[in-house]
Amino acid sequence: MQDLNKSYDPKIVEDKIYDFWEKNSFFKADAKSKKKPFSIVIPPPNVTGVLHMGHALVDTLQDILIRYKRMSGYEALWVPGTDHAGISTQSVVEKFLIAKHKKRRKDYSREEFLSHVWKWKEEKEKNILNQLKKLGCSCDWQRLRFTMDEKSNRAVRTIFKRMFDQKLIYRGDYLVNYDPITQTALADDEVEYEEKDSYLWYFKYPLKDKKAFITVATTRPETMLGDTAVAISNKDPRYFSYANDTVILPLVNREIPIIEDRFVDPKFGTGAVKITPAHDFNDYDVAIRHSLPIINIMTKDGKINENGKQFYGLSMQKARTAVVEEMKKLNLLEKVEPYKLKVGVSYRSKAKIEPYLSKQWFIKMNPFKNRLTSDVKEKRIKIIPKHWEKTYFHWIENLRDWCISRQLWWGHQIPIWYRKDDPDVMICYDKEGLPPEVEKEPDKWIQDEDVLDT
Repeated sequence: MQDLNKSYDPKIVEDKIYDFWEKNSFFKADAKSKKKPFSIVIPPPNVTGVLHMGHALVDTLQDILIRYKRMSGYEALWVPGTDHAGISTQSVVEKFLIAKHKKRRKDYSREEFLSHVWKWKEEKEKNILNQLKKLGCSCDWQRLRFTMDEKSNRAVRTIFKRMFDQKLIYRGDYLVNYDPITQTALADDEVEYEEKDSYLWYFKYPLKDKKAFITVATTRPETMLGDTAVAISNKDPRYFSYANDTVILPLVNREIPIIEDRFVDPKFGTGAVKITPAHDFNDYDVAIRHSLPIINIMTKDGKINENGKQFYGLSMQKARTAVVEEMKKLNLLEKVEPYKLKVGVSYRSKAKIEPYLSKQWFIKMNPFKNRLTSDVKEKRIKIIPKHWEKTYFHWIENLRDWCISRQLWWGHQIPIWYRKDDPDVMICYDKEGLPPEVEKEPDKWIQDEDVLDT
C-alpha cells in the first residue's frame, strides 16, 4: 500500500477531478430544463494580465452560490467570459511594444497594432481561463464569451444604430474629461479624485479705459490664456458698478466682458471669477448661457497650443509656473494662498485629467432620468442599504450626457462612415461588412476612427 504524502499536493488530485467534472458535463446548463433557473454572469476579468487575489475571492464566492443552487435543484448557469478592456489593454500592450521594440502605437498602422493586441489577448485569456479552472470554478465553458466576439460586436452595432435612429445618440463639440497620456476622453466614472495641497492665485485684470483692476482668484493660472469673460454675482453689491464693463486679459491682450451669472459664489476668493469655457465644466455651462466664445489652449498631448501665444509648446504644468512668473513681473499678481484642491486623475494612467473640448459621441441622458428614478422609488429596483438611495437620486439628477467615444484603436469601432468631401454626411450601418454606398465608392468614405466605451 502506497504511503500518503505528508502534505497535500493539489497537482496530483485537482486536475484529475476537474477533468472528470468537465467530461461528465456537470457544469452544463440545459436551456430546455423545467427546473427553476438560477444564473450568474461572471464579471469578466480584463485580458491585461493574470488574475489577482480579488478575482480569487469574488470568483470563489460566486462558485459557492452556483454550486449551492445546483445542488438545491435549480438549473444553475454560470456564464464565463473575458473583457477586452479598451484603455487598459491598449495601454499595457503599448508599454510592452515600447519596451521590446522601442515603438509606440502611432509607429504602426492600425491593423498592425491590433494584430499585436489580439496576440496578447489570446495569450492572456488562455492564462486567465486556466486560472479559473485551477480555482475550481464550475462555469459552463461551452458558453464562453469575449466582449469583442462576433455576438458582442453584432449587439453593439445593432443597439448603436437603433439609438442613432431614435436620436438618442449624437456627435458634437463637448467638454470632456481628457487623459493627455492615453489621449482619450473618459466617462465621469473613469475619473478618480484625490485631495491635494495647492494654491489660490489672485490676479489683477485691468479694466478697459480705466485706471483700475478687478481681481479674480483661480486654482489654474495657466488656463487664463483661454479666458473669455470675468463673472460676478448679481447679488454682490461690491461689483454692481462693474456690470457691462470689459477688461483687457493680460498676457494675450484680449478684451473680454464682465458678466453676471448665478453660478458665482460671492464667498469664493474675491467674488469675481475668470471664465475659461474650453477647460472647465462650470465655465462651459456659463459660456453656453451667455453665448461666449470658446477658446481651446491645449493640444492633444497636454501642451499649450498656438492660442497660448508666448507659452506655446509648454506642458500645462510648466505653463502654470511661467504664467504666474509673468503676472508677477507685470505686478498683476496680488497674492497667493494655500488651498486644498480635489484633482481628477485617470483611473488607469493616473494622469491629471484636463477638461478638453473635442468632437465626441454622446448618449442623451435626460430621456432616461425619469425611468431611472421611478424604478427605485416604486421598488422595482432595490438599493441596499436603503440610505444609499439619497446618493443614487443625487447622481441621477446630476447626470450629464454620457460620452461613449474613445480615441483608441482597441475596441468596437464606431459604425459610422463620413463622406470625405462633406463630413456632415454620414452613414450608420449595423450589418456585416461595409455599407453599400461605401462598397460602391470606397475612396469617398472613411469610417470613424474612434471606438466605443463598452
